[in-house]
Amino acid sequence: MMMDDDMEKGGLMPYLDRPRTFPSMRSKPYVPLIFRVLMGINVRVLFVLLLLGFGVVFYVGASTSPIIVFVFSVCIISFIFAIYLCKWVLAKDEGPPEMVQISDAIRDGAEGFFRTQYGTISKMACILALVIFSIYLFRTTTPQQESSGIGRSTSACITVAAFLLGALCSGIAGYVGMWVSVRANVRVSSAARRSAREALQIATRAGGFSAIVVVGMAVIGVAILYATFYVWLGVATPGSMKVTDLPLLLVGYGFGASFVALFAQLGGGIYTKAADVGADLVGKVEQGIPEDDPRNPAVIADLVGDNVGDCAARGADLFESIAAEIISAMILGGSMAQRCKIEDPSGFILFPLVVHSFDLVISSVGILSIRGTRDSSMKTPIEDPMAILQKGYSVTIVLAVLTFGVSTRWLLYTEQAPSAWLNFALCGLVGIITAYAFVWITKYYTDYKHEPVRSLALASSTGHGTNIIAGVSLGLESTALPVLVISVSIVSAYWLGQTSGLVDESGIPTGGLFGTAVATMGMLSTAAYVLTMDMFGPIADNAGGIVEMSQQPESVREITDVLDAVGNTTKATTKGFAIGSAALASFLLFSAYMDEVATFAQVPFKQVDIAIPEVFVGGLLGSMLIFLFSAWACAAVGKTAQEVVNEVRRQFIERPGIMEYKEKPDYGRCVAIVASASLREMIKPGALAIISPIAVGFLFRILGYYTGQPLLGAKVVAALLMFATVSGILMALFLNTAGGAWDNAKKYIETGALGGKGSDTHKAAITGDTVGDPFKDTAGPSIHVLIKMLATITLVMAPIFL
Repeated sequence: MMMDDDMEKGGLMPYLDRPRTFPSMRSKPYVPLIFRVLMGINVRVLFVLLLLGFGVVFYVGASTSPIIVFVFSVCIISFIFAIYLCKWVLAKDEGPPEMVQISDAIRDGAEGFFRTQYGTISKMACILALVIFSIYLFRTTTPQQESSGIGRSTSACITVAAFLLGALCSGIAGYVGMWVSVRANVRVSSAARRSAREALQIATRAGGFSAIVVVGMAVIGVAILYATFYVWLGVATPGSMKVTDLPLLLVGYGFGASFVALFAQLGGGIYTKAADVGADLVGKVEQGIPEDDPRNPAVIADLVGDNVGDCAARGADLFESIAAEIISAMILGGSMAQRCKIEDPSGFILFPLVVHSFDLVISSVGILSIRGTRDSSMKTPIEDPMAILQKGYSVTIVLAVLTFGVSTRWLLYTEQAPSAWLNFALCGLVGIITAYAFVWITKYYTDYKHEPVRSLALASSTGHGTNIIAGVSLGLESTALPVLVISVSIVSAYWLGQTSGLVDESGIPTGGLFGTAVATMGMLSTAAYVLTMDMFGPIADNAGGIVEMSQQPESVREITDVLDAVGNTTKATTKGFAIGSAALASFLLFSAYMDEVATFAQVPFKQVDIAIPEVFVGGLLGSMLIFLFSAWACAAVGKTAQEVVNEVRRQFIERPGIMEYKEKPDYGRCVAIVASASLREMIKPGALAIISPIAVGFLFRILGYYTGQPLLGAKVVAALLMFATVSGILMALFLNTAGGAWDNAKKYIETGALGGKGSDTHKAAITGDTVGDPFKDTAGPSIHVLIKMLATITLVMAPIFL
């Protein structure tokens, strides 16, 4: 009892009186090779090289289109702004030595795992690049490619180069997300000793740095690839490729981004949730110690997991979402412009790049709108961080509506249909409203200020079983409103596009699909700010862990607890946002796939008849793929968590002095267990996602050849993609929302409600939280990456299905 009192007051027991040191997880700091090379170059030489690089980029851009020059300019200015945010965050103090030592241990563990994980992913990417190159050497080419002189070998090189560039940029996006989070966490902890508002501002600006870099890289990567191919292939010159066909060459970029994002999400999700489950089950339930208590051997692994799972993986995830949406919208814009015989189609093709360039600008304004207060007294009442973040989001939304209208008038105005730009502006408004609705719906189901989570917490008072039943039912119910919102947005955007006045040579309206593409762009037009809110979550979570482990006063922990609870909600709302955007982006990619099949087969391919037995089987296989993938992802967390639980129990038994602060836990052992297990376990579900659509399409192509159905393989893959998308959206909504609600029900009880910490109600809530951990941070996020990767795989591999 005396020990508990001392802990509550921030007092230190004899073990803690000694210098608190935490083991490094590796021998020396890790810096990726590309950064080591840059750091080894003389500053003046590097400056000259950067100037030359910018000169080449702008020359290529100017040779392509003034729109590309605009995109390059905005992206570079945004990168400069990101550097400012980074310097601002790093200028803040790191607090006392014990905080710094804990932060160093977290950083070392995160960077060590990142190095190993991305080394594995890069090897798999190189192998897959060779497979793609081999396939493209023997595949058919389109008539447009043949007429412009692009042979099989050139097409293979283009696709492989795009794939590797997408994979590299996705990896860098993940590294940036992790790099800033492991440095900002201790600064947020230190700021929490002074002011809740200052801690909130640091966490937000750290997340903003990562978000601006991720979105900027996605935009400038596609823009550079487009401009390079435009100049290299002499597009729009006599006898060369048409500009409307150029976006099809970019699909490899989206596939590379999806490939890295899937494995990053799987590996990081398995790591973070296995450590979290192991730490909670033994530490909280069996030993009755607080969350992030330094006596828990798995606590460092848990805090490392927040960075590799929630920051690195989410950065790669949103990078992939934006890249896939941009490329699919460019394909559909070019296809529609070609059918409508629009004189200058570049505006319709490059429109997605401009929208996301404006996203960088308006999100930067939203980030800067969150400011610290002059009164930094600890006596000042804690403001609601969610309300502050929501104000910033509202500012971003208003600016998004204005800039979207400007973009449509600038790029989508055409003499053939003078009012079409207004229809497309309304499509964008539909997308923006959809994004806001998704954020609000997810917040309603996962924030403990609202009835669903409080009802779930109340169910915990009658036992573990009723908690699980209530959580599952809440997750199932939460799929209804998002599906209705998606349905209304797709139909509304399609109808607005169809009535835009754009028609083909036969007078048939052709703007429907592009209308849905514009709605998707509208939904993602605030992506940088949404990612900022997402990155805020794990940074706040880590800050709370550092405060707890360094035994700061209870008043400081109260601040970080509030930030942590809000972070759980922002993470859940971002996942809801990501699922909604994945649904719309997958619809676009599906339409782009059908266009590509029609281009290669030189026959119309507008419908998929599920009354054909083989096609129906393809749909069943697509739905089965989602459930099997989810099962393997959750099982991977369960297996790894068992190893962590056994290790933590072993340490408590063999080192009884841990509970009395007389012996130190072996943190490094738990880190090693989850690192090796997560890398091992991510292979099976990842391989399933890559191999399944290729194998199904190829097998049914052979069957179609012998049964006289030449497009059977393409039709079966289309059904697989369609059913997988529908099943995946519902499954991801269920998993993400249920997991987030379980987590915040536990947080609500920890505020003192229904018996508070240590009560039977709290223990039941912990059980629900551990069940929900693999739902919301492993299987759920991985599924919405999976459905987009399935779509990009089918785009890249479409020729082998014919």
